[in-house]
Amino acid sequence: MSLPPGFLDELRTRISLTDVVGRKVMWDTRKSNQAKGDMWAPCPFHQEKTASFHVDDRKGFYYCFGCHAKGDAISFVRETENVGFMEAVEIIAREAGMPVPKRDPAAQQKADRRTQLAEVMEQAVQYFRLQLKTANATVAREYLAGRGLSEAALDRWDIGFAPNGRQGVFAHLTGKGVAADLVIDAGLAAKPDDGRDPYDRFRDRIIFPIRDARGRAIALGGRAMDPNARAKYLNSPETELFDKGRSLYNHGPAREAAGKGAPLIVAEGYMDVIALVEAGFSACVAPLGTAITESQLQMMWRVSPEPVIALDGDRAGFQAALRLIDLSLPLLEAGQSLRFALMPEGLDPDDVLKAQGKGAMQRLIDGAVPMVQLLWRRETEGGVYDSPERKAALDKNLRSAISKIKDASIRGHYGQAIKQLRWDLFAVRRTEYTGPYQGKGGWKNKPAPVQPSTKSSVLVNAGQGAEEHLREAVILATLVLNPEVLGDFEGALERMDFAAHEHRMVRDCLLRFGAVENLHSKIEAEAGAALAAVMAPRHVQISPAVRVPGDAEIAAMCVAEELAKLDARRGVLREIDDAMEDISGVVDEGLTWRLKEAAEAQNRAVRSESEDTAVFDTAPSGAQMDRGERDAFARLMGEIEQKSDTKAKK
Repeated sequence: MSLPPGFLDELRTRISLTDVVGRKVMWDTRKSNQAKGDMWAPCPFHQEKTASFHVDDRKGFYYCFGCHAKGDAISFVRETENVGFMEAVEIIAREAGMPVPKRDPAAQQKADRRTQLAEVMEQAVQYFRLQLKTANATVAREYLAGRGLSEAALDRWDIGFAPNGRQGVFAHLTGKGVAADLVIDAGLAAKPDDGRDPYDRFRDRIIFPIRDARGRAIALGGRAMDPNARAKYLNSPETELFDKGRSLYNHGPAREAAGKGAPLIVAEGYMDVIALVEAGFSACVAPLGTAITESQLQMMWRVSPEPVIALDGDRAGFQAALRLIDLSLPLLEAGQSLRFALMPEGLDPDDVLKAQGKGAMQRLIDGAVPMVQLLWRRETEGGVYDSPERKAALDKNLRSAISKIKDASIRGHYGQAIKQLRWDLFAVRRTEYTGPYQGKGGWKNKPAPVQPSTKSSVLVNAGQGAEEHLREAVILATLVLNPEVLGDFEGALERMDFAAHEHRMVRDCLLRFGAVENLHSKIEAEAGAALAAVMAPRHVQISPAVRVPGDAEIAAMCVAEELAKLDARRGVLREIDDAMEDISGVVDEGLTWRLKEAAEAQNRAVRSESEDTAVFDTAPSGAQMDRGERDAFARLMGEIEQKSDTKAKK
């Protein structure tokens, strides 16, 4: 019987060699490393007492250093079960839950057609590569150069360009004798329903070839050059060669690199993978434009038992990570999990490499957090647990999430980790005891641990300028969600000097659209990424006019207050800068007075108008006394004493 091409590859991907061999051997726990898929046992093919039989789960092969037996899962079943090739395939397929294709007289014909389609795809890749060197691709080459890709990198990744013509690759391939139906079935062209000639699917796009684990070109990804294109990225449709949910970009090279010890990194898109690999992170893959599927997750685990998920540092990236957690929990096994490298807010891996360098990216990878911490963050972030009912609701949600884990041992360890995190959140903080008793059991001052959400916040990561950045974001977010007050602040918006590019984009959209219906949707369609960056910070989300939009009075007060504080702060900083320039000359009392006045003005700028204006003095007892009340009391006592003296004289 002839099996369809790709069936055996998928079968080997779905089944773990360790599981197949583990039914016949007793692993040497002292010598084996289950987390790395590096397992040792006495050889099942000859009698021995020492563990010389080695299984490399990542590569999918076994080898005995005693009798030199070697092979893969299929050969192991054939030898140990004494069955033929097809019977071994059927045994493994049943364990993997894969139906074995029925005997089909036309199977060889189908295999030949898949081979033909792969050859057509390879010819198309070469055509697109040549097009990248033409005058029509000048803008595409400039874009790629701006992304830091050299000529050598373009060659390594076979990057090409699809001209903006109706029949570019179709005319090229059919002109070389390729049948039109092969070009269409390969996903390179489409045939209109109205009977007109076929047209190219990829036009005016940078082309990224997608290859299977064996290195065959099976599909294409295209990045649009036209900013108004309906889809920024476009993948080939599902074909006999290409199943999007069962494919990974850069699968083959990443598997080889991971086999040599490189950590497997999972990014979001083509450019992130290319940037990471070019920077030296050789084991890197990406899903193809959709959320990670169960099949893709199993493929990743076959490459590495603990992939590092490096998603973009925005709300969408965080939500994608949370969806992946829900998918992963029921599939967890001992030594098989995920870790998450959280990018700085608003950045993707490519941005981090360009702005901060390889060292910063390496630190993010090394600091990747285990899945349990991200699960805890999802259930607790933004929550207030000041009542027994709210704490009980949190416990219920956590139990529901952990119950999805099928492995009892892993479920127990998750429970212990959650219990410790819960204790850290709800434990009563002891204050330092300053009395005479300081012995065993005396109170100790133990500060609360820093939460992961705090470590990754804007205020921590942004450094100087973070306050102004957040005030700008609050102003913009409030106006986007409360367009009815926009007219009152258009002049101020025009005059504002926004530091961040995303803030300028949202400001321009506000001024261009004005107070129209569905303003939020219009800006999202025009500058979705910029708007997401404005709305993402936690400090923005908790602003009253953002959290509960619709109250024009609150929105106007919020914008006015933030504008006033921002203007005052920037004015004060300019005054301080001017004064500091004069330090190069003679430092006199006038300069000292200017700096003192500037500092006091800055303090007044950030102080709330409703702040208590009372002046307090400290009494000998340490109590705070209102100076006005104290003086009034003193005057009253003086009047009483004066009257007493007058009566005494009489």
